[in-house]
Amino acid sequence: MHTPQWLGIEGEKIAARHLVAKGYRIVERNYRYHRNEIDIIAFDREALCFIEVKTRASVARGHPAESVTLRKQKEIARAAVGYLAALDDPWITCRFDVIAVLARSLDERSIREYEIEHIKAAFMIGDRR
Repeated sequence: MHTPQWLGIEGEKIAARHLVAKGYRIVERNYRYHRNEIDIIAFDREALCFIEVKTRASVARGHPAESVTLRKQKEIARAAVGYLAALDDPWITCRFDVIAVLARSLDERSIREYEIEHIKAAFMIGDRR
């Protein structure tokens, strides 16, 4: 049986291949800032994208993208601010994307069949109350 961690790692590999095939330039994977993590940081032309990848083997507990809650969005935003603070020019166009991977067929070593959905500008940060 596959662990959730294994499924997540495999989903991130699928997402990274998807992004590269679409012309994105990946600059970081699994970037950590204190307790917060961003799965993939990549450039889509001039936009710096902070990408959360969610992978599930079924929709019994909802679509993978639905698990990017407001709390998770805030955690990603905190890590993004940390990342931007370390750049020479932090005034760059940014975007927060979500990639949802729904595994349809698994074997011992990989996800064999899947559906992938890339939600560009899935959320924004700002003054939410």
